[in-house]
Amino acid sequence: MADALSFLPRRVRALLPKRWRKDAPVVPVVRLSGTIGMSAPFSASLTLAGCAKALEKAFCVKDAPAVALLINSPGGSPVQSHLIFKRIRALAEEREKHVFAFVEDVAASGGYMIACAADEIFADPCSVVGSIGVVSAGFGFDKAIARFGIERRVYTAGEKKVSLDPFRPERPEDVERLDVLLKELHVVFADLVRARRGVTLTADDATLFSGEFWLATQALGLGLLDGLGDVRSTLRARYGEGVELPLMEGPKPFFLRRPGGFSGALAHDAAAGALAAAEARALWARYGL
Repeated sequence: MADALSFLPRRVRALLPKRWRKDAPVVPVVRLSGTIGMSAPFSASLTLAGCAKALEKAFCVKDAPAVALLINSPGGSPVQSHLIFKRIRALAEEREKHVFAFVEDVAASGGYMIACAADEIFADPCSVVGSIGVVSAGFGFDKAIARFGIERRVYTAGEKKVSLDPFRPERPEDVERLDVLLKELHVVFADLVRARRGVTLTADDATLFSGEFWLATQALGLGLLDGLGDVRSTLRARYGEGVELPLMEGPKPFFLRRPGGFSGALAHDAAAGALAAAEARALWARYGL
């Protein structure tokens, strides 16, 4: 009888007498994709605010033995990465759920930090994984504005208020201060990876935390992954052929819901959007994507 009713949606089967049905295990799936904390036109930035509802829905599925995360991110904001990581861990502990992460194209930098929220991490053999480091990048325009006879005028209260101003020459003391901050962030990242991956890590710190990235086949040997595989085949092997994998989604970004869609978004603050898009594109391009 259970097989005969398998064509019915799970919600409909749930209304039938138990003797007529055999419930399949359910593992909710949450997709976490995009650059982290970076606003770019036509694409949703990955932030805690943007994924919180989907995560909450997934972890609130009462009888689910686990939650699966589909991760595809080259990184971005360390703060948003850490906030998402902490929310996943908090929900997993509150709801007592096992967490799987499945890497798609890339889980690098902040993307790998989020993956570390999972109890087990899997990836396709061609996925890119790692880049456990911190970077700060920008441009210097002081020579450009001098060439065109432009004078920069800034008035502040606080001598450090214009540190690393891109329209003024770099000062050694500002660069030194930034270096200290980046190293402190790097320590937080490395400690998080050690705490979550623990005994599975096989390489030394100089290798793991150099900022280098690897193909999944290499990352597996370093202990950064638990296996190779995709969400469907891996969870079918773990929970049976009948496992259901519903995708949990949060609200869509406003520009995707508004009349005019992309054209409306493009008309709004095009210059800022183009700069953000270039920065996001550069992040993806670093991993050959």
